[in-house]
Amino acid sequence: MATTVDYIEFVMGELERLPFEFRFKKMFGEYCVYANEKPVLLVCDNTVFVKMLPCVEGVMASARVGEPYNGAKPHYMLDIEDSELVAKVVPLLEQNTPLPKPRKQKNK
Repeated sequence: MATTVDYIEFVMGELERLPFEFRFKKMFGEYCVYANEKPVLLVCDNTVFVKMLPCVEGVMASARVGEPYNGAKPHYMLDIEDSELVAKVVPLLEQNTPLPKPRKQKNK
């Protein structure tokens, strides 16, 4: 089951209160959420996933773990409605996630 448009809009609404510029990109029926152009969240099957990075280990220790898609490494499952947790996790991810490397232009 792919993530619904209503759910990604709900997620983006929950993130509005944080001091970052957010956008999302659709990928294969699922979504990647960017904070200040850094990929911080995956939204798959109407569930928000966080990469298991050392910077969020302590805050997400009691979170459920799952795979955002078949063959993916395990990720923490973020309760997007827990505004206190979101306010702790997203800034840590934004600070510790590098900007994606620019893609090389294809020769036409």
